[in-house]
Amino acid sequence: MQVKHLLLIAILAMTAACSSTKEVVDENLSEVELYQLAQKDLDNNSYTSATAKLKALESRYPFGRYADQAQLELIYANYKNAEPEAAKSAAERFIRLHPQHPNVDYAYYMKGLTSFDQDVGLLARFLPLDMTKRDPGAARDSYNEFAQLTSRYPNSRYAPDAKQRMIYLRNLLASYEIHVADYYLTRQAYVAAANRGRYVVENFQETPSVGDGLAVMTEAYQALHLDALAATSLETLKLNYPDSPNLKDGQLVPRVAEADNRSWLSKYTLGLISSRPPLPPGETRANQDVMKQFQDAKEAIPSELKPHDANGDVIQEEAPQALGNNEDRSWFSYMTFGIFD
Repeated sequence: MQVKHLLLIAILAMTAACSSTKEVVDENLSEVELYQLAQKDLDNNSYTSATAKLKALESRYPFGRYADQAQLELIYANYKNAEPEAAKSAAERFIRLHPQHPNVDYAYYMKGLTSFDQDVGLLARFLPLDMTKRDPGAARDSYNEFAQLTSRYPNSRYAPDAKQRMIYLRNLLASYEIHVADYYLTRQAYVAAANRGRYVVENFQETPSVGDGLAVMTEAYQALHLDALAATSLETLKLNYPDSPNLKDGQLVPRVAEADNRSWLSKYTLGLISSRPPLPPGETRANQDVMKQFQDAKEAIPSELKPHDANGDVIQEEAPQALGNNEDRSWFSYMTFGIFD
């Protein structure tokens, strides 16, 4: 970040702190005078003063000729004053009090616009933050609020801008789901990753993330050894997105590397000191524990209760190969402590 950006942030913070004192509005001002002063403050970008005068106008003259207009302009003043919750509250109040007002579409639009800008704080304007990796709560609210505007007032003057913002928000929400799916792939949570990828494919059609969703599904199904589902997803990806960066020579390019779940001691000793070997795909520690308990219980059975052959000898059943069995290791592997396996 450049020094001038830091200075700008400091100046704005000091200005906001200095302007936090509550302004006292003259009680002898008429309705027209209050409205004219509020308009002057809005023209001068003095949004805190304008908010105080608009609130005074609404409370002192609730049935006056400027009451409705003051409520609408209060939404704008709060929005420009970086008070998103107050702006949304004012918009919801206007919609509730004036559902048939000719300018109620403006309240719907400002409600969605406030949520749209809510995540873009002061630092986000100067830092290269990836908005697709942030909490999508405000983006989802903004999308739903713009959707209300476009469905109820399709001919509104604000509908075209709202539709363009909805396209951006839809792409952002789809990209967020892909980031979550990539995280699940990294953590080897393949079922969750496949579900996220399928969710993007089913609910975010015509977004750039659909190809990534198909790639996530293919990689997750391959890891789960669901070959039929993996082949179907891969063919769909190649058919609809032949130029996808997830493909190379007709084969899937792994999106993320699996996380190294070894302990720090195992990493620093190059695996010489490791508590337990890593698990293969589809295997769990719980499954290993159950198999060990079964084997221990089997060995504890008295010999007279075990099956015997025709000669009366105990039939020795072949024990399942334990994970990490070292019988097939070469002498080179033993000499190098398994480093070069």
